Parts: sequence; C-alpha cells; structure tokens
Amino acid sequence: MTEINKIIALAKRRGFIFQSSEIYGGLSGIYDYGPLGVELKNNIKRLWWQNIVMGREDVVGQDAAIIMPPKVWEASGHLEHFADPLKECANCHKRFKADDLKNQEECPGCGGHLGVERMFNILVATHLGPVKDQANLAYLRGETAQGIFVNFENILNTMRLKIPFGIAQIGKAFRNEITPGNFIFRLREFEQMELEYFIEPGTQSKWFSYWKDERMNWYLSLGLKKANLRFYRHPKKELAHYADMCEDIEYKFPWGWGEQEGIASRKDYDLRQHSKFSGKDLSYFNTATGKKYVPYVIEPSAGVDRLVLSLLLDAYHEEEVKGEKRVVLRFKPLLAPIKVAILPLVRNRKPLVNKAREIFKILSAEIATFYDEGGSIGRRYRRQDEIGTPFCVTIDFDTLKDDTVTMRDRDTMRQERVKIQDLVDLVNDKMTN
Repeated sequence: MTEINKIIALAKRRGFIFQSSEIYGGLSGIYDYGPLGVELKNNIKRLWWQNIVMGREDVVGQDAAIIMPPKVWEASGHLEHFADPLKECANCHKRFKADDLKNQEECPGCGGHLGVERMFNILVATHLGPVKDQANLAYLRGETAQGIFVNFENILNTMRLKIPFGIAQIGKAFRNEITPGNFIFRLREFEQMELEYFIEPGTQSKWFSYWKDERMNWYLSLGLKKANLRFYRHPKKELAHYADMCEDIEYKFPWGWGEQEGIASRKDYDLRQHSKFSGKDLSYFNTATGKKYVPYVIEPSAGVDRLVLSLLLDAYHEEEVKGEKRVVLRFKPLLAPIKVAILPLVRNRKPLVNKAREIFKILSAEIATFYDEGGSIGRRYRRQDEIGTPFCVTIDFDTLKDDTVTMRDRDTMRQERVKIQDLVDLVNDKMTN
C-alpha cells in the first residue's frame, strides 16, 4: 500500500494540491488545488456528470446556492442531529471528539482534566447584511442535497418529469469538523457529487440495489482496483435519522477502509419535512394512475476530494528502469490532467522549436496538451511519468524531413513513429481504449 506521505509530497511538488494559504500558516482541513489538481478534479466531475446526467434520460442537473436560511436546516434535521459529542480540556481548553477518546479522562495534549461530554453542531454559520444578529443568521450548506429538495417543485414543474427521475448537483459543502485529517480525506471545505433519485414508495429496495451496482461499476470504470473497493452496510443502530437503508462504497486507504461514497434510502423524510416547514405541497401526482404521494428518494453521494485521493493512491507506482527509480501515475488516459506532452528534442534549434509549437497548437485545440523543452529528453519523460501524462510526442530532426514524430506510451515506454496528421485521431482512439 502506498504511503500517504509520498502522495502528499508528490501532490505539492508537481502542482496537484497545496495547503490553503500556506504562506500564512494555512488552515487545518482546507486545501487548494494547483494546475494539475484542478484538471484531475474537473475530469472526475466531467465523467460523473456524463455518467449520471448527460448519459441518462431520467436525470437532470442543477446548481443551488451555497448559503441557505436556518429554516432549511431546521426542516432537514441538521440543527438538531448534525452534531458531534465533544469533551473540553479544563486546562488548555482544546476540544476532542468523544468517540476518539475511548473513555479517556485526561487530555491527549496536556494531560489536563476532560470535562463532561457536550454536543457540538458542525454546520458553519454566517450572517448576511450589515448587522450581525439572529435575524441575519444563515448557514453554509452542510450538504448539497437540501438544495435539491427545496427546488423539487420548481424542477418537477419546469421539466415535466415523471417518477422515477433524478436531480443531480456538484458543489461545495462545509462542515466545522473538529478533527480534520488524513490529507484531503476529511475536510472542512469539500466538494460533493450528489444525486437524489425520486421513486414511488415501496420500490426502494429495487432502486437501492440498482444504484449500488451502478455506482460500483462506475468506480471500476475509472480504473480503481477491485481489491481496494468494497460495500459496507450500516447496521440499523448506525443509520442516519432519515434513512431506512444505507451502504457505503469504501476504499482501502493506507490507514484502513474509509467511505468513498454513501448510498442511502432516505424514504420521504426530506420532502415531508420541507412541506411541513414551508407550507408547500411537495407531493407528486401520477396522471396515469391517479395516485398522489410524497416520493421516496435514493441518494448516491460521493466526495470529489476523496476520489482524487483514491485515484492518486491507486495510480502511484514505483519501479526501477536501467538502475534508476521511476515514479509513474498510471491514471486512465481520460482522467489524466495532461493527455499529451510535446517535447522538442533540443531547445536551442529554432526549426525544431517552431515545429513543436506548431504541433502543440494543433493538439491543444482539442486535447489537454503540455509543452516542455527544459532539460534532457529522458528527464522530461520522467517528469511526465510522475504527473501521469499517458503520451509524449518528441519532435526531432527527422520530423523536419518527413512530418513524423516519436510517440511514447507512459506505461510500456514503447515508442512508435507516427505522422503528424494522424496524431489527434490516434490520441483520441488510445484514450478511449
């Protein structure tokens, strides 16, 4: 299993992930994505959106606001239930999750006495307007799901949808985690990919099984190893207050199995609560059967940041080549931040550089392409291997004679001579195989 410290070091060194506001000491549980990290993240979100929304007739998308009024979170139960039990040290006043202390009476930091257990809500509060008072209180959303539920009626009416159908969203969520950690696994600001799939009451077992299979197959399609994925079924006593069934797709992280995606049967809890608190009728009328009911919902909810981490861990490989260590990220080509690197054999020969830039312009119009002329060709290959670039195209002196280039494969390191005019089609073909 890959050591997490190797991933953290590579992520910073190669421009994937940085500690947020690092020059000012940073903030715990908050990270910034660099040039390569944002491309990887966008590729993940693009593939999810294609799979969940664009590739289906029964799902539409939305983008709801991050700030929502307290009434939303009162209705959803988050103000009452979205809390962790904490203990505070009487000496240093640090707070710790009670679950992490295992009946400990002394502070893990200073050895002081730990006080009684108290509940601490992890929603992030803010105030709107010039006066900071209770009337202007609002919350940053703790999940994207509630934005979907409060827009249920709007989307149902405007899109003329019929049960079963889904509403999907990708967006930021915020939680005042007491003990963020394990790099980007547990964050205070993170991104979710959530689907709320509305169904007829009584059909939840069928659709729950359906979405379990769909979601596991998607992770396998990304290239994650089957041995590193499993289902974990929540026992009844661990279920959230809104669920009657819940299973997690877990990934085998260096510290053990951890949740990658939760798939929950939320029944009709959310729509009933929002109907009650808003006074709006959020039921569904089936014109074919004449039945009116509040829909049940199946919710597959995935963390983008956790998937970034899973993919980095799964893709990371070390091997020895000609007596030297080679580090390579074996992303599937569709996920790789950069698909093709354009490398002139030497940088101080103007005809080579001009030709290389001409080829870069052709490829970059359609494919994520990177230009690099610094250092020996071998060193440049290693740099591209380490960031997961599937293909390197080298422009040499023969290119100037016959318009052919050398195309190198990241995984096999095999090279082939190809015509410039065939490059775009060849790369596109290799990316989908």
